[in-house]
This record gives sequence, C-alpha cells and structure tokens, in this order.
Amino acid sequence: MGPETPLGKPQLKTMELGPRDRVSQAFWHEQRKGNAVPTQWGDSMLLDMRHLGEKTINERLPLVRDMSISYMGVDPVTDPVPVRPVVHYMMGGIHTDIKAATPLPGLYAAGECACVSINGANRLGSNSLTELLVFGRRAALSAMEYLQSGARPAGDAALAALGTAAQARVRELMQRSGGTETVAGLRKEMMHTMELNAGIYRTGEALAEACAKLADLRRRYRGVQLHDKTNVYNTDLLQALELGSMLDCAEAVTQSALARKESRGAHQRLDFVERDDKNYLRHSLAVYHPSQAPRVDYCDVVITKSQPGVRDYSGGHE
Repeated sequence: MGPETPLGKPQLKTMELGPRDRVSQAFWHEQRKGNAVPTQWGDSMLLDMRHLGEKTINERLPLVRDMSISYMGVDPVTDPVPVRPVVHYMMGGIHTDIKAATPLPGLYAAGECACVSINGANRLGSNSLTELLVFGRRAALSAMEYLQSGARPAGDAALAALGTAAQARVRELMQRSGGTETVAGLRKEMMHTMELNAGIYRTGEALAEACAKLADLRRRYRGVQLHDKTNVYNTDLLQALELGSMLDCAEAVTQSALARKESRGAHQRLDFVERDDKNYLRHSLAVYHPSQAPRVDYCDVVITKSQPGVRDYSGGHE
C-alpha cells in the first residue's frame, strides 16, 4: 500500500500483504460505499482463499482453515470467509520505563498492559510476543533488585487505604439491590459506542459523542446488580469488575483521542489528517479520577537513534 490519500484512504498496492491497519482502513472505505456483507457479527467482507487450493491451505494456513470451520462454519477451500476488523492490540497502557518500572515504587508492568514506548502509535507484526518475553524478564529482574535492596514503598498508610477501598468496592457490589442495569447490556453499549465513534477513523464530533456516552455508562454502572452473591468462583462479580475497568480504559482512549488533534499511526482523524510532530510528538497520559472523566496530560517521547519519518510503502517495507 502506498502513502495516504486525502481522508486517509490508503492506495492499495501490496493488497493482502499490507499492514493490518491499512487493511482495516480499506474495509472502512468499502463499508461506506455499501460493499460490506451483513452478518450476525456486523458488516463483513468476504476473504476468498479458494484460488490457493486445498493442498496449499492445509500446508500454509492450517490454523486459518480450522478456525474458519470451527467458528464460522465456512471451509476456505470451498467458500469465501466473512472477516471484519476487531481490536487486536492496545498500543498503550501503564506508564513504564525500559526496566518495566512504573511511577509507583515496587510496581512493575510488562506486555500489553504496559506502555514501554517501543511501539509508538502503531506496532509491527509479531512484536507483541517479543516485547512480552523481553520486558517480562526485565520486570522480574527489576522486582528482584527492588526486594534485594531492602527498599519499601513510601506511604504504607496510603497503600493500606487503597486496599481497604478496593475491598469496600467489592462489598458494595455484593450488597447492591434493586439495580436495573446488567453487565452484558452496558458492555454491549460500550462496545458499540467505541466501534462507531473511536474506531478505525475518528472525528472530533464522534469522539465527543463517545465521551458523553461513556460518562453516562459510568453513571449507569452504579446501577449494576449482581445475581450471584457467593464468595467462591463468582464470575458474575468478576465480569462486573472487568466492566468497570473497561469503562475506565475506554474513557482514557476517547478523551486522549479527542485532545489529540492530528493523525498518527492507528489514530486516524478525518478532521485532522496530518501528523503534527510540533504539538503531539508526545505520549498521551490519562490521569485517573474516580468520579469524573480522566484528565489528559502528556509526557515526552524519548528518541535515541531513529528519528520519526514519513510512513511510506513505495519500497515495499513496513
């Protein structure tokens, strides 16, 4: 695929060998033309692999064939397979340094939950496992060094208070009664809002709509009532807690995207199509607030050797 055209539309050159975000963007444009195929999972496109033949598919794409048959009931040897873009990877997370240390002494993070800043606004394919192995080990080594140094987190009373607050949150969920909201219902609305307004392409108007909707969902989340009140293997409680965390993450994404008036990597805005290194060559930093939308701040990008360049595929490389 070549450089972006107006409105971020990619020029199709490398076709199915193009980077995944460019393929997703091409899907968006074809969907807007009315070329999508409606399915029970939403609009899809048909991926036709029949020309490869059964022998090649079995040799080179056995997992793809197995998943197509198991999950879609479609054999790629004989029929096109419905496909659609989905969230594959979070390019961001808990702020860490190259030793996997967070700003909180004694706390370390690695993998997809962390932002160690090696990916930027996009990620090269197959980097995630390497990142997890490298920084997972680095996190373990850092934790060992921290313990061996004899250091202890400052403010034990504050940490104890956080633990007490977390326990109180669980107890409050378990004791709720008379609530009318469901975890599944709120999660479905959240997913629809994020895909519609904060997905492949974004605008300020749509992101503002998402921020308002998520604030409403956070308010309604206080009306979620558990059906299972037991203390052992309570998946109902687990899903409710996960939904609260997902709403926090969704607000961090939408508020940060609304404030970032440019296009960069997987963050593509139709109202600000150019990359703006002067104002936004910085990491977005969402600061949590328990009852309001997160505050958006920024931290500097550390550039050591490779300077930012224009994303171009004329040479056929990522």
